[in-house]
Amino acid sequence: MVMRPGVSVYVLGRFVAAIVALIAFGTCLSFAQTSTATILGTVKDTSGALIPGVSITVKHTESGLTRTVVSGERGGYNVPLLPVGPYELTTTMPGFKQVVRSGVNLVVGQEAVVDLTLEVGANAEQVTVTEEAPLVNTTTSSTSGVITEQQVKELPLNGRSFDQLITLNVGVSNATSNTLDSGAWNMFSVAGKRPETNRFIINGIDWIGANATGQFITPEGASRQLLGVEAVREFNVLTDTYGAEYGKRAGGQINIVTSSGSNQLHGSAFEYLRNSALDARNFFDQTTGAPPFKRNQFGGSVGGPLKKDKLFLFGTYEGFQERLSRSSASVVPGAFARKGLMPDGSPVPGLKPEMLKYANAFWPAPSTPDRPDGTAIAYS
Repeated sequence: MVMRPGVSVYVLGRFVAAIVALIAFGTCLSFAQTSTATILGTVKDTSGALIPGVSITVKHTESGLTRTVVSGERGGYNVPLLPVGPYELTTTMPGFKQVVRSGVNLVVGQEAVVDLTLEVGANAEQVTVTEEAPLVNTTTSSTSGVITEQQVKELPLNGRSFDQLITLNVGVSNATSNTLDSGAWNMFSVAGKRPETNRFIINGIDWIGANATGQFITPEGASRQLLGVEAVREFNVLTDTYGAEYGKRAGGQINIVTSSGSNQLHGSAFEYLRNSALDARNFFDQTTGAPPFKRNQFGGSVGGPLKKDKLFLFGTYEGFQERLSRSSASVVPGAFARKGLMPDGSPVPGLKPEMLKYANAFWPAPSTPDRPDGTAIAYS
């Protein structure tokens, strides 16, 4: 028997390549699952009998994206990897009236169960159903809270940092300080776990924070925020018992979906201003008035179709400018020292009087009475 090692290596190489490709493809699917949603359910007639072979068309009403599936032998159907947003479902089956189900709004990571009931009749006849109550996720045991687009855009935010809304979820606290101040380097404790166990995901991709050991610190952009409010459509905070597609870290999974273009032209512009002319004087500031402080946070967004139902554009810009002086407390020579006197009122030995004008010009005037050591505090 003649061995042909070259052929064996070639076949083995193709097998390994296929396995690697399968793993890579599966990884891509798992990433996609975290930033999309699913519609599933069963199709029945009015008597409760399951109906196989029903054509179900799912349409994303904002972009015109259309997916069509056919119900299986047991009447079930499943449409995965759908972008978040509003959907309309339409059924087609000979011998049954057409059903149009509208108002189905999907949020990130949701598996929405939409059961359909068909009535006997001509397909030209149509039964329209509008979803009114929010869909309840009954397919997973995950504990999560979705912050919707309306909440992101309309709730007041100091500094326009959407990550402040993470604390709206049960069991989430700001671990940075005792305040909810906005800005970079924010950390959050989810369900009592350490901040370094959290994971930020944007459109299904890990987003690494500004630190060398992990991503528990909120990543920041030029305006010291992770993303501008205009760029965030919604996000979901999973606290525990989430699926294996998340994994990697044991803490909270902050799953963010960005805004996108649609068939409708839309946009926004904003300017947030803080100015010392509108501020009261700090108690410790000099009596000349409030210190200079000017902050401008400005920008906008625009989105729309490049080719209807096919190609879309969305962009956002956020600028940040700040000019300010800070209040400070300095230790300076007291009133006696500015006159060349010791704390007990005696002259400083060897001090020439002409030196005082230079020393007094260098040191700020004291704001408090002299202390026992001859110094005082100057607030500025």
